[in-house]
Amino acid sequence: MSAPHVNHEQQYQQLDAWIDAHFDEQLKFLQALVQVPTDTPPGNNAPHAERTAELLAPMGFEAEKHPVPASEVKAYGLESITNLIVRRQYGEGKTIALNAHGDVVPPGEGWTHPPYGGEIHNGAMYGRATAVSKCDFSTFTFATRALESLKAPLKGGVELHFTYDEEFGGEMGPGWLLAKGLTKPDLMIAAGFSYQVVTAHNGCLQMEVTVHGEMAHAAIPDSGTDALQGAVHILNALHALNTQYLKVTSKVEGISHPYLNVGLIEGGTNTNVVPGKVSFKLDRRMIPEENPAEVEASIRQTIADAAASFKPPRGGNTLQVDVRRMLLANAMKPLPGNQPLVSAIQKHGEQVFGEAIPALGTPLYTDVRLYVERGIPGVIYGAGPRTVRESNAKRADEHVQLEDLRRATKVIARTLLDLLA
Repeated sequence: MSAPHVNHEQQYQQLDAWIDAHFDEQLKFLQALVQVPTDTPPGNNAPHAERTAELLAPMGFEAEKHPVPASEVKAYGLESITNLIVRRQYGEGKTIALNAHGDVVPPGEGWTHPPYGGEIHNGAMYGRATAVSKCDFSTFTFATRALESLKAPLKGGVELHFTYDEEFGGEMGPGWLLAKGLTKPDLMIAAGFSYQVVTAHNGCLQMEVTVHGEMAHAAIPDSGTDALQGAVHILNALHALNTQYLKVTSKVEGISHPYLNVGLIEGGTNTNVVPGKVSFKLDRRMIPEENPAEVEASIRQTIADAAASFKPPRGGNTLQVDVRRMLLANAMKPLPGNQPLVSAIQKHGEQVFGEAIPALGTPLYTDVRLYVERGIPGVIYGAGPRTVRESNAKRADEHVQLEDLRRATKVIARTLLDLLA
């Protein structure tokens, strides 16, 4: 006997109606999340997890609290992390994890709306993490609540993973939950934007380079070795690599070329002292086709060759250079099992937004790779505009359009129904 036919179309309409009816509640939930700062650094993020659990409880969602030991967090360079898991089990079958991160970069200057206000102006909510990715705490929570409101027979389950280490690489967020065996979902969706479903992303290598010369009085420069001039020589060699990288092109739509950026440099003691030590930090974005070990070896070789070829203009000795890897985040490559996620999001995205939702790659790196590396197919989709720039994520006046939030919640709810009904 075949199973009785279920009219999914009618259920989609019911999901949409529930989300519309509870949208004011969803906005209040998001505002409350935005109003608790999670600036990283310094990364004191446990209070936000406590507040999130407190807000989820009246909805009937019990959040398991998984604090990362203080010693591990401190050694990592942060202050406190508690990751949350909400488990909703409906029956036998696949478990779908929905992951969003609560940690964010500090707000910086130039805001015209309070960065922790969650104020609504002209159809948009403003505040740090309104677009990346506290908005998707709300998207995923209210999509799951909408699904359960149908009271329909479902298979498998949903897990909400609300984690607090994306800005530093994710190892103390989803990486920690997965490594400790606290979760092992079959599929996952991570916080993203509404007008594309992301199936691949760049990798990232971050390194700290310290150039040691020998301090001297500026009046007698021959008695020292200028670490700053040495560092400039090395930096010129590193920046020249970007010209070569233009010849390396990814086949993944949405990703172009590798890029090396030096984002921080410090050194020296005073204007009248030849600098004895200069350090800088670099960020090398890797396209999915690149081998991270080969990329790192190549950069180390470039640094070593440049240091060896440095000729101090006045006296001086050879440079000593220390290179320390700070982060290696692998690229995310699509796993074959992600197709049901991609198909469902594209189908419902087109119906709800009224335009095609392409599947493509992004030059960012995210926590999704930590699931994919463990064989868990995943995609990136959530509430937000077409581009990072449009949302002002990581910049002043970050915001999310309320209609994008509403519609993305509907897309996720419908997708969960397709996969679990």
